[in-house]
Amino acid sequence: MSREMTLLDHIDELRARLVRIIAAITIVIAATFTLSLKEFTFGDTKLILPYPDPSLNISSQLIAKLRDDLLPRNVELIVTAPGQALLSQLQVSLFLGVILSMPVIIWEVIRFIGPALYPSERKLIAKILLPATALFAAGVLFSYFYMTPFTIRFLYDYAAPMVTRQFITIDELIGFTLLFLVAFGLSFQLPIVMWAVTRAGIVDKEFWRRNFSYAVIAFVVYGAVVTPDGSGYTMFFVAIPMILLYGATYLFLRRVKPL
Repeated sequence: MSREMTLLDHIDELRARLVRIIAAITIVIAATFTLSLKEFTFGDTKLILPYPDPSLNISSQLIAKLRDDLLPRNVELIVTAPGQALLSQLQVSLFLGVILSMPVIIWEVIRFIGPALYPSERKLIAKILLPATALFAAGVLFSYFYMTPFTIRFLYDYAAPMVTRQFITIDELIGFTLLFLVAFGLSFQLPIVMWAVTRAGIVDKEFWRRNFSYAVIAFVVYGAVVTPDGSGYTMFFVAIPMILLYGATYLFLRRVKPL
């Protein structure tokens, strides 16, 4: 029988797990900031492999990809300060560090809190972990391929009659895009939250129908908080998909029995 851990033991374990998480993030940041993805040919086989090239690193390649995929053709990406491009690459590397290290982060967190959970709680976490990850990825992809380019195009089309040329700075593009990706990734966790509290019997399934109007207000406020511009329009681009998710999840929950 293992001895009961003291408070200092828990602190030491937490420190060790935080060190491993930080190490994983740091390794990814260093790799994306110093390596480039290049195509190599081996006979008839073509492979894309990492190659040392800080001047054209993975972060700068991703920024170029964002420019090509998200910006309208009439909008130019510009740098207006000496350190702007460097800081933007660091921001992208940090984002990639957190995202690509997420398996390590989740593993360390689960291993730390796991002993304190009841078997039913561990079972619930295991059950929602994969769907939550899939929904987050779906929200990011939905944002990247549909909502972010649509929003950027909408805002620039709105300004087109008033200007002769249109620009966006590199830091504004990165900030706008990353915020939208994270916002939609988190928004798509709504079905998981609704399912978990209903399945656990904390609220009944009709709670969601009775409080629909309050939910709409909450979604609009959330959209206003997470959208990076003050136009007042883009908050609805976040709120409307959440309202649709809310309605679809409620229809699904009508068939779910509480524990």
